[in-house]
Amino acid sequence: MKVVGLSILRVGRDLSEPVPLAMVNDLSSFGYFQRQGVAEMLTFFSRTFTKRTQPGQRQSVTHESYIVHCYVRSDGLAGTVTSDLEYPARVAFVLLTQMLDEFAQEYGDAWKKEIRPESMPFPKMDEYLQNYQNPAEADKVTKIQKDLDETTEILHKTIDSVLERGVKLDALVERSDDLSRQSKMFYKQAKKTNSCCVIS
Repeated sequence: MKVVGLSILRVGRDLSEPVPLAMVNDLSSFGYFQRQGVAEMLTFFSRTFTKRTQPGQRQSVTHESYIVHCYVRSDGLAGTVTSDLEYPARVAFVLLTQMLDEFAQEYGDAWKKEIRPESMPFPKMDEYLQNYQNPAEADKVTKIQKDLDETTEILHKTIDSVLERGVKLDALVERSDDLSRQSKMFYKQAKKTNSCCVIS
């Protein structure tokens, strides 16, 4: 999973094309002679897809092995995240929302009149580009989900290892003081029901 580029743009009725206010790219995965062309394509995609995204809308546009996530706020401030196809869209839109909010806080309303390309440097974009390369670390919800998946896997391994040591789950259920007779009967009935449907 990789984020290749971030951009912040201004859209509006007074503009024929969106104006890129700030952009940052990570072109390290491309050859030296390809980088200029790739950077130009990223600018082109950011402008083109942002122009075709309605204010207040989010959309993801796939092109070959990359996807451009676009978000245009209702006030005309817009942003794009260009990533590979594996990068989670939800994390990309979290990144866009945070980045645009911080940009608007830093510049106030000054961006609303700007028409010069890349005229509003935003150094924090470099941090976003670095920090969001690993979506599981950058996004708390994704990290929690990954931790839950790992915990579930550990629990499954633990149950399997207990059962491998010769301890039968049936015997544990019978001896358990924590389960009522009704729960024990439910367990036995469920096991009986499930055993009739085993395909071999």
